[in-house]
Amino acid sequence: NDLGAVYTKKYTAFRLWAPTADAVTLCLYREGDGDCLSDTLPMKRDVQGTWTIRVDGDLRHVYYTYRLERSGKTVESQDPYSVAVGVNGQRSMVLDLKETDPENFKEDHGPVFSNRTDLVICEISVLDSTADGSSGVKYPGKYLGLAEKGTKNKEGEATGLDYLKSLGITHVQIMPMYDFASIDEAAPKKREYNWGYDPLNYNVPDGSYSTDPYQPAVRVKEFKQMVQALHQAGIRVIMDVVYNHTFNTIESNFERTAPGYFYRRKEDG
Repeated sequence: NDLGAVYTKKYTAFRLWAPTADAVTLCLYREGDGDCLSDTLPMKRDVQGTWTIRVDGDLRHVYYTYRLERSGKTVESQDPYSVAVGVNGQRSMVLDLKETDPENFKEDHGPVFSNRTDLVICEISVLDSTADGSSGVKYPGKYLGLAEKGTKNKEGEATGLDYLKSLGITHVQIMPMYDFASIDEAAPKKREYNWGYDPLNYNVPDGSYSTDPYQPAVRVKEFKQMVQALHQAGIRVIMDVVYNHTFNTIESNFERTAPGYFYRRKEDG
């Protein structure tokens, strides 16, 4: 129950499941991309095929990867259990999730709902909901754009969050908003488009919907702000997660850390 990076101000404990690895090294970086390796620390083999290390000191906002050696070959991977990653998701980051909580987030449990037969569900995309120039939102196509209240188009009609509320729906099912691979977060002006069914890091919000994809804590906080705003509007949130999809099997963090385990393959590969 402690896979990933468990943060405290005094130390951070790392645990990775990689049962077939011959050796695992923790790599620490100053930034989420670029040539900025600051330290490498050998991990110890531990229970149930896991590798562990405890690093003393405050590692808040330090980036990291795992370097795995197996049968004479070496690969490097972000943490499959990441809750925060750098731009384009290639490096994980140590994060205290409490710091990303909006005000009163602990008290936010969503609108009360009892009967499943009363669900009125609208499927939406974070991007599509507010990206058009007529939406009148401050942050079009972003988590925060969907959290804005009181927005209208030129005709004075409600847009974004207020429009969803006016529909009388009980739930929104938001198309993939975890970190997906097809959009270059470092080049937002390209205005690339994808629905997001190509997962890269399942437990991290996608950076293209945040106001700053280079700051991992920003996307997490803004994601929470969006969910909180929807709840306050009386709308519950369903997260669309496609665990039966993947982007690049060979280069995925699953295959790098435990090759041959997570994916079922036919005889032809």
